[in-house]
Amino acid sequence: MAAHIQKLIESDLTATKWHLVADNLNTHQSETLVRMIAEMEGIPEETLGVKEKSGILKSMKTRAAFLHDPSHKVVFYYTPKHASWMNQVEIFLSILVRKLLKRGNFRSVDDLRDQILRFLEYYNRTMAKPIKWSYTGIKEAA
Repeated sequence: MAAHIQKLIESDLTATKWHLVADNLNTHQSETLVRMIAEMEGIPEETLGVKEKSGILKSMKTRAAFLHDPSHKVVFYYTPKHASWMNQVEIFLSILVRKLLKRGNFRSVDDLRDQILRFLEYYNRTMAKPIKWSYTGIKEAA
């Protein structure tokens, strides 16, 4: 994960801020990722603490809080746990990638936006269908 984020950031060295959305998978809150972001921010390594013992590296919760710090150049936002609706978003984005973006030819950002908007109109007219929700919520123990 950290290597992927590093490549992403290197893809546009002029960007002043990155906002990244991720689920709560442990690799999205890893020690390696925290160390990489700390280095980018000029935060001394000795202030990070020890994984599973102290400081920022103590737990996934402390690492996630550090990675979510809005003062950083790279800010992570984590989706809620039990966010089954996110699966629908991921499914739609994969359709968008396969049907438009992967084979697309875009002359500018405006052209990309216009083609995405046209695809959305087409998708809503021809492919969209209601989702049947089956999740009823977490049942509390009696």
